Amino acid sequence: MTTTTTSTPASPPSFAPAGSPTEGSALATAHAQLATAAEILGYDEGLHRMLATPRREIHVAVPLRRDSGETVLFHGFRVQHNVSLGPGKGGLRYHPSVDVDEVRALAMWMTWKCAVVNLPYGGAKGGVAIDPRGYSQSELERVTRRYTSEIMPMIGPDTDIMAPDMGTDAQTMAWVMDTYSVNRGYTIPAVVTGKPLAVGGSLGRGTATSAGIVHVTSAALAEAGIGLSDVSVAIQGFGKVGSHAAAIFAARGSRVVAVSDQYGGIRADGGLDVPRLMEHVQRTGSVVDFPDADRVSNTDLLALDVDVLVPAAIEGVLDETTAGSVKARWVVEGANGPTTAAGDALLAKNSVTVVPDVLANAGGVVVSYFEWVQANQTYWWTEAEIADKLEHRMTTAYAEVSALAQREGLSLRDAALVIGVKRVAEAHQIRGLYP
Repeated sequence: MTTTTTSTPASPPSFAPAGSPTEGSALATAHAQLATAAEILGYDEGLHRMLATPRREIHVAVPLRRDSGETVLFHGFRVQHNVSLGPGKGGLRYHPSVDVDEVRALAMWMTWKCAVVNLPYGGAKGGVAIDPRGYSQSELERVTRRYTSEIMPMIGPDTDIMAPDMGTDAQTMAWVMDTYSVNRGYTIPAVVTGKPLAVGGSLGRGTATSAGIVHVTSAALAEAGIGLSDVSVAIQGFGKVGSHAAAIFAARGSRVVAVSDQYGGIRADGGLDVPRLMEHVQRTGSVVDFPDADRVSNTDLLALDVDVLVPAAIEGVLDETTAGSVKARWVVEGANGPTTAAGDALLAKNSVTVVPDVLANAGGVVVSYFEWVQANQTYWWTEAEIADKLEHRMTTAYAEVSALAQREGLSLRDAALVIGVKRVAEAHQIRGLYP
């Protein structure tokens, strides 16, 4: 499949972004993925450069007066990667390792993700380099409100819409919405998604990413004549995404044999009692020491002999040192960027089917879109309506990606990126350059 922007066949793009990112980093992986898609599509260097470069970004200082009276300073970022298809859309991450390159990568992935599932959004992302576990609720509120006030010129319901991500939640979004609304003089629910229901959130948003993972897993298994009740599953990361994914997999008959979090992992070859495990985590804060299960490290979990592996924690866990030991037949990416370019090559060499993040974990942004639509209409849908719309959107997107992959002999990742990148590039070309 080749779509060129010139009258003659384009050679592979030679463009390398200025200040190239560290090898193996999230941004390096994102750039490598885009380069592959641009080469498949036959795009010239100018278009490739435009697609690789963020449209707009801001780096802000976020001072905090702690409860003790001490003042500390954090760094915050917001990146709008591309807005050719619509306003920016992307999460707000609180994590000590956040830096501008990570945010750039996440914003780029959001661009392709929104395009793959046909949402009228561009990609954006934000973050503050803070470990939220070390701060009180009132301190986190002050950080959120200060960060929001600093980036306020960039955000809005028609320009850039935030959502929860790692280290943030519905309460964080309520603070963002309130800060923005107070400064505008009236309540504007559509400036964020993933809010509490009481202030304009949507039913189904909290489990949407997890439900989307299960939908695309089911679609991938169906192509091999296998059902969810026939497979064993291991999930790295038992946070907001991984825990709900485990519950949905178990409810649909899958045998969830291993899970892990930042403190360690557990396995039970006969299957974990997921509802009881979730109660244990609620009580203790970790999956560790769950009764009737053996310990397993996060690294060893990736190499377990299971049918489906769901990396749902952080970026870059499947790399040149870990991907070669994966025994799962399917890897369904619940996290953003869990597989590096080197890891991808190893998985392909070992005939592991990878359902890529830009498709697999798009359920969250799909229901975020539903929440934004509902907020703009001030009319809310039932949970059943949302669940049906989500399943339709995810299975349709998977079918489009899978059909292209089979037709053109591409991996699912390359097919998804080709679809997403092409939709963004076509919108850019149709709109033209101003002036």
